[in-house]
Amino acid sequence: MAPTLKAASAVLERLLIRREARIGVIGLGYVGLPLVREFCRAGFRVRGFDIDKTKVQALKAGRSYIRHIPARILAPHLKSGRFVPTDDFSTLNLPDAIVICVPTPLDRMQAPDLSYVEATARSIAKTLRRGQLVVLESTTYPGTTEELVRPILEKTGLKPGRDFFLGYSPEREDPGNPAFSTKSIPKVVSGSDPASARLVTRLYSQVVDRVVPVSSTQSAEAAKILENIYRCVNIALVNELKVLFDRMGIDVWEVISAAATKPFGYHPFWPGPGLGGHCIPIDPFYLSWKAKQYEVPTRFIELAGEINHAMPHYVVERTMEALSQRGRAMKDARILILGVAYKADVDDMRESPSLKLIELLEERGARVSYHDPYIPRFPKLREFPRRLVSTPLTDAAIRRQDAVLIATNHARVDYARVVRLARLVVDTRNATRGVADPKGRVVRA
Repeated sequence: MAPTLKAASAVLERLLIRREARIGVIGLGYVGLPLVREFCRAGFRVRGFDIDKTKVQALKAGRSYIRHIPARILAPHLKSGRFVPTDDFSTLNLPDAIVICVPTPLDRMQAPDLSYVEATARSIAKTLRRGQLVVLESTTYPGTTEELVRPILEKTGLKPGRDFFLGYSPEREDPGNPAFSTKSIPKVVSGSDPASARLVTRLYSQVVDRVVPVSSTQSAEAAKILENIYRCVNIALVNELKVLFDRMGIDVWEVISAAATKPFGYHPFWPGPGLGGHCIPIDPFYLSWKAKQYEVPTRFIELAGEINHAMPHYVVERTMEALSQRGRAMKDARILILGVAYKADVDDMRESPSLKLIELLEERGARVSYHDPYIPRFPKLREFPRRLVSTPLTDAAIRRQDAVLIATNHARVDYARVVRLARLVVDTRNATRGVADPKGRVVRA
């Protein structure tokens, strides 16, 4: 290591240990904003960057747009100036360490869309200075840090391991999970070179309880992909079994609950109307896309994707059958979707299967509305331009429906009341378990 790099590394490490380093977080969403909270709690000064001016303005006004990061938590840091939200990317030279938390979606052809990562790397490159640490957190295929981010930053003439430091540490957020927080979830860390790896480890060890160093950025990227493929494949398995057991007259939720009593060798996964969130529906396909470069098939990933993507269609078919059995056609049927968040008790609609359910039901002529206590109005979505508004869950609203379709099992909904008032309830989440249904109004799908 050159003496100048040793000096730069030592200076930054000292700043991190003393918590005097200035931190930059790019992307103030469900990953970036919780990270801002932890750095501020640890005593760091944080500059948060986002291209969405409405988010920046909301934060400056003391408002939070994420339910589990309430405004009262951010308020003291905003007031003291410890947290500065901005859309001015020309100030990226100010932070000593920059963490990238931007989306990594799929494009219309189901290929990785790394445009946000690429644009962010180019923004950093415009002001990159010697001694800065850059860490990518966005979930992606193995090789992204070295093959995409590094070359963009190197076009400045600066080199990682000589002039600046580069690493990867995958996000592991689970919105709405009270058992785990950003601080308590172990953090996998890596660097492009030994000096970078040491600084990435030092950075996160200031704000999380445990760091888990791995040998390369590729290994860290692969670890995150593996976590999500594991869930994707197992959810596909129980979704396939749900269809089979329904034909056999067996309650799949009872079967899974019984199997889960085994204290070893089994972990329960639960079926649903499809996959949601920004991880499981997307990330496995980053690896299957990358695998094609090595001419290696990824059959489990592709089969799991087929099964999970088919679930909204299965739910709609079950709904159509249930309506038909009650003498009602799907065309012009009033159907209320209960829950459009991708999972229970969060305000996050990313990749929610409810969007596909709405699309399929409307294609078949149904008149669809929704109720979600956490999403009063649809946010701006790339693949769903309409801004629907939540219907109040009044007695009259429930009685008006030809069917109520439970897509997300929010705890704030009184499902006994829904079953009592509705003509038909299609339950995709087992939300009505234990609810009396003497008139046979509940159909599980």
